[in-house]
Amino acid sequence: MRASANTLNRALGYWDLIAYGLAYIAPMAIFSTLGFVWTESRGLIALAYVLGSVCMYFTAKSYAVMTESVPTAGSVYGFARHALGVLPGFVAGWMILLDYLLIPAFVYVTVAVALGALVPGVDRAFWVLLLVAFTTTVNWFGVTVTTRANFIGVILQVVVIVGFAGLATVALGHGFGNGALTARPFYAAGHFETGAIFSATSLCIMSFLGFDAISTLSEEVKGHDRRLVGRAIIAVLSISAAFFTLLAWVFGNVLPGITIQDPAAAYLDLARAAIGPWAAWVLAWAVVIVIGFSNALPMQVGVARVLYAMGRDRQLPHILARVHPKYRTPYVGMLAAAAISLAVALAMRNLVDELASIVNFGALSGFLLLHISVLAKFAFGQRSRDRITHWLIPLAGIAVVLAVFTGMSRLAMEVGISWLLIGGAYGLILKTRHRGELATEL
Repeated sequence: MRASANTLNRALGYWDLIAYGLAYIAPMAIFSTLGFVWTESRGLIALAYVLGSVCMYFTAKSYAVMTESVPTAGSVYGFARHALGVLPGFVAGWMILLDYLLIPAFVYVTVAVALGALVPGVDRAFWVLLLVAFTTTVNWFGVTVTTRANFIGVILQVVVIVGFAGLATVALGHGFGNGALTARPFYAAGHFETGAIFSATSLCIMSFLGFDAISTLSEEVKGHDRRLVGRAIIAVLSISAAFFTLLAWVFGNVLPGITIQDPAAAYLDLARAAIGPWAAWVLAWAVVIVIGFSNALPMQVGVARVLYAMGRDRQLPHILARVHPKYRTPYVGMLAAAAISLAVALAMRNLVDELASIVNFGALSGFLLLHISVLAKFAFGQRSRDRITHWLIPLAGIAVVLAVFTGMSRLAMEVGISWLLIGGAYGLILKTRHRGELATEL
């Protein structure tokens, strides 16, 4: 049967989704928060990652539940639209866009900063333009091409970080750090403090952001299997949790005694002190090349699918729903996402911290509306008797998200609330123009 002109190509299997999710999170993501989590947790870095994994399980489970019931490319937008109504659905999509639109920009900027240090004299704007051009070109030729790049990127990241962890373990054997793989990164009586460990856990949660983007590919799965996306989401979170915790255990035993010059580059201080200057140089280039190119690919895919879904439902300009006749990709949404990410990256290339905090606000807002959608659809709407999946898990998820919100920076709150007010006003305008009817059947 010939596909409709505005339908996406169903070409993805289970392992394609796994590769996409892992590429989005990035196995090397632990490097970006290693120094901060180490400092906040007072050395109990592995315990912080265990608690962070437990916290994110609630959100992953809610995503899995909703993808089985509402298999839409719009992710949280589609879930809230069908569970809460047109206006809340639009607001959910609007808020998750704050996350999805800015995450690629954040990657472009952080890589540009690293390249600026490794190759002095070249303006960061050049590196940003290069990365945007690369990711847009690869994604243009279809999601199957992107998944191949995802596989390669994930494998390269795992090889690099496992090799690094292996060398760090050798350093332990020579008496560095704790001198052995001890249980101290999980618990040490003199260092444990509840407030500190939960503060560190809130930082760990940010390392897991990205598994949720698998839900944006729900309309591109082979065989219309509604359970496949949910299984992939849980699998990606489980793999990431185990991997990050294992690495935190190793690095947590090596870090004692190392002077951290900059928490954002603690992994380079660790490599330089425990292995040698050459290791820090190699690792810096590996992070730039592997994360800079492979991690940005799935990020652009995710935001393009959200724009496609909202454009198809006429919540955003309908042109965003156009699909390429040959490659079956939402090419207009992709170009729009690339243009916005480029503009933001160029404007904030010297404001990395502020950009990161705004991204977090968008992600957490989407998670909050996701949990509320589960409650509305199953707990209250269907009077479900599944007290754990449809009641306890979303309620626990809401509690976790609200707790993390209390640690948001003032700038993130101001920008996030302003974005919310603009979206709410625009959503009301759409409602008065009767552009809220559901345009697709599930």
